[in-house]
Amino acid sequence: MSTHPEEADALFFSSIEKLVQRLYQPASPQEVSQIETCLQELQRSDKGWNMADVLLASEDANVRFFGALTFTVKINCNWDSLKEAEYNEGPLVVKKLCTALVAYFLRSSASWERCLLHLICSLSEGEPVNYDSMMAEHYDVASRVVTSLEAPQLMTAIWFATTLVEEVGRTSSESRLTHQYHDRLQNNLGDFAQLLRTIMTLPKPESNKTLVEESIKCLQIWVVYGHGAWDDRSGQMQLTPLRALIPYTAPALWDQDLFEAAADSWTELLGTFGQFFPPESMEHLETFLTGPNAQDLLSLIVKGDYEPDARAYSRLLLAYGEAKLTDLARQSHTAKGIILIDSLMQLLAYDGYAGAEDDICTPAMEFWQAYAEFLIDEEHETDDQMEPWVGSARQYLLRVLERCWSKIRMPSEDIYTQWTSEAKGDFKVFRIDVVDLLQSVYTLFGASILNNLSNLALDALQRQMWLHLEATLFCLNALADSISDEDIADATLLTLFGSELFAAMTNGAIDVPSKTQQTAVSLIISFASFFQRHPQFLLSMLNFLFVAIRTSAVAAVAAKAILSTADSCRNALVPEIDALLEQVHNLLLAEELESASQEKIFGAIAAVIQAVPSEEQKIWSLSKLLAFVERDVQTCEEFAEYQALAVAEEKGLCALRCLVSIGKYLREPDDIPIDLESKPVSQDELYVATIWTTSQDRMVNDMAKIAGALGTENGDVVELTCQVIRTGFRESFPGPFVFSPRFVEDYVISTSLRNPRLEFVLDMAGAMLSAHTRAGTTRIDLSATRFLVHLFQLIAEMEYNPTNEPEVSSSCIDLASKYIPHYLHVFLLNPEYRKHVMDFMLFTIRSMQCQEIMPRRSAALLWTELFIRYDVKADTQLALHKILEQYGPLATQAIINNIGGDAVRSELENWANPLRQMVSTQIRSKQWIKDALFSDTFPSSKVADAEKKQFLEQVMHLRGSKKTVQIVKDFWMACRGTSFAYTS
Repeated sequence: MSTHPEEADALFFSSIEKLVQRLYQPASPQEVSQIETCLQELQRSDKGWNMADVLLASEDANVRFFGALTFTVKINCNWDSLKEAEYNEGPLVVKKLCTALVAYFLRSSASWERCLLHLICSLSEGEPVNYDSMMAEHYDVASRVVTSLEAPQLMTAIWFATTLVEEVGRTSSESRLTHQYHDRLQNNLGDFAQLLRTIMTLPKPESNKTLVEESIKCLQIWVVYGHGAWDDRSGQMQLTPLRALIPYTAPALWDQDLFEAAADSWTELLGTFGQFFPPESMEHLETFLTGPNAQDLLSLIVKGDYEPDARAYSRLLLAYGEAKLTDLARQSHTAKGIILIDSLMQLLAYDGYAGAEDDICTPAMEFWQAYAEFLIDEEHETDDQMEPWVGSARQYLLRVLERCWSKIRMPSEDIYTQWTSEAKGDFKVFRIDVVDLLQSVYTLFGASILNNLSNLALDALQRQMWLHLEATLFCLNALADSISDEDIADATLLTLFGSELFAAMTNGAIDVPSKTQQTAVSLIISFASFFQRHPQFLLSMLNFLFVAIRTSAVAAVAAKAILSTADSCRNALVPEIDALLEQVHNLLLAEELESASQEKIFGAIAAVIQAVPSEEQKIWSLSKLLAFVERDVQTCEEFAEYQALAVAEEKGLCALRCLVSIGKYLREPDDIPIDLESKPVSQDELYVATIWTTSQDRMVNDMAKIAGALGTENGDVVELTCQVIRTGFRESFPGPFVFSPRFVEDYVISTSLRNPRLEFVLDMAGAMLSAHTRAGTTRIDLSATRFLVHLFQLIAEMEYNPTNEPEVSSSCIDLASKYIPHYLHVFLLNPEYRKHVMDFMLFTIRSMQCQEIMPRRSAALLWTELFIRYDVKADTQLALHKILEQYGPLATQAIINNIGGDAVRSELENWANPLRQMVSTQIRSKQWIKDALFSDTFPSSKVADAEKKQFLEQVMHLRGSKKTVQIVKDFWMACRGTSFAYTS
């Protein structure tokens, strides 16, 4: 297979880098000699130049040093071999040489501390200057050296200073091996300062502007490095020379060729080290920002002309605003303050869409959010008397909101579809930022914000400016959680919802954008409590929702709104139950309901049916609703008959989900007051044939038809059927979803390991047992017995091996846990099942020993509950005691083995829990734990007997307290060994 030249070169230089690394590793003298010979030949070869270049870019300091050596060899021995094209790349070659010199600095002894001065002196002399002689003669950088250099030589010195601070910055200042570089770099600070002062005071013909630009960037790098390396260790005094250099860069702000570099440098320094700026530099900056140059750049931004200088100006202005926010707010009434704050406002003035066409407005929003938060804090901290500047400072926020309102308006659908996903995301982020700002401003202005928005909405509605209306409704929606006073909200919403808002959007002759409908629906959801207080608006609002649900883009949120409205206003909607059913009928006939929306609508109707006071009316309304479900059931059967299984499944599952939704919302709301004097309904009364029997039979028939059409092997059918049945478990009175225990029992025991999602069936059985342990409920011992027999059969089908069906095994154990303590007598006292109980206990122990996480956790939880002491009848207590005596030692062995290293770190608390319960309740727990620790099956050889004894004593001393968990973790760590501390 042929290799491209670029790939071959990459492999070649990679092998050289590995060879260099071997040179610095321990090896025999013969091997070192061979490597040196090979590398020397490569240095002298034609590829030596490229080799040096590649090695200087390595992450390995040793490799970079060898690259610098190679450059030295090539310059001294093979300069004439450099191709003319490469030779003419002067800046590139010089920068590489600077990199080589810095590599020397990082490897040489401490004698080269004044490396920058040494380079400057050598450049001045035109040849290398002896370092020791230079130090002895006390060279003065300012008078004798720097001022004598030409621009190319000064550029070389700047490149070297830049590379020097960058490379030293990559080394750790905390390392004993590398902290010396940071100390030695500090010795060059004064030389660098004089170099920069000299450059910044040069005349500025075109030939020097590149030099000045590089110098500004270099100063920025030195300041950023200096703050990180010196500020914490040596104090602010070490940064004084750098701070004194900032004013020298100020003139560049007024130079068109240098502005971007200067602005970017000052932006970073302001944003990161605002206090570092000397006062005179801040004055220079304010003079610039209020001057004509800045205003010219601002006018470009307002027009949407985001040329590089305009972008740099916006970043600089925002950095200044954030650094001087407090002063700006307090000087908002002064001439200078007005210009500066107006400039910050103008960053939002461009009419382009945020994110898609305007990316300056988003960072501008961060400033205005901080500005609003400052004013809020100031208001909380000051006395009742308002400072003179506060009024003017607050008014700017209202003007900013006005700008934001215009910028959050949605584009037309044609424009929006052309945007990239990134542009859409940025626009969405901007709208969220506006929400944050709006909520902050509402804290300051209160109801007046709501009134303004309401007026804007009514104006947009009257003029049918639908995207303007959407922006306003979006803002109102944002304030829903901020309004704590219902009267304030109602004053605004009564005007808005009492207008033609809903009527206009349900007028078929008007084309209302889907986004406007969507936002209106969201507003209804956010202010649901308003419609509870003012039910006179319910009908017009619901009519709008039933129209909006026909639009696919709005359907999901409209269905959610219908459901939440019906749930919270069910009593008020009882007189409209027939009209609501008719609305559903029309939607189904037009086939305009998606499956997800349909189940929510059916839940909404069920919520209203629940509130109907007449049982006969309830049955009649529910019958009509079930008839809608049966349409889907019939369609499912018909398509299944013609082998159109995809459609059949869609309709069948939709019908089941609708039944789940009906059952959920047909229950009494949780906030209904409890009648403490009412007597609990007995089991016979709860499940006796009632007026609901016909409805219940229809649902059972529907579920059977769907299972017949789609097959009992369909996991979704099994799961949803369980959900339908479970909806009635919470009921305390007879109802259509309160299925008889016999029906549930028959469904559960009809399953086997061949059924998919069997765990949902077993969980349902456990939920039924739990439902009949609550106060006021009757026990269902017969159901518990039948479930238990089925559980034993399933375990036998798995050959008593939890790894054969881990999820089913876990659900079987979880079901058994539901017998504790209320059905323990069913579990333990029947002599017919004694052997099965013994098999089950061994099954749980095998589960704790296996590698499958789900049965392990379930078994650990079961044994935690078994070890708890319960107040049960004497015969049940005796039977439980015998079980614990017989299987407690085996369970303890499994628990201790997991704590001793078999478990993974995340499971340790699960294993500490049964240990805690055992120690606190079981008399023989100490002996069980001791036997387990010193058993031949204990998994770890890394702990001595003394450590095991110490663990035992600690656990027993704590008597099951929470601190046992940490003891368990420490012991597990010792058993695993330190190498497993963070890898398991």
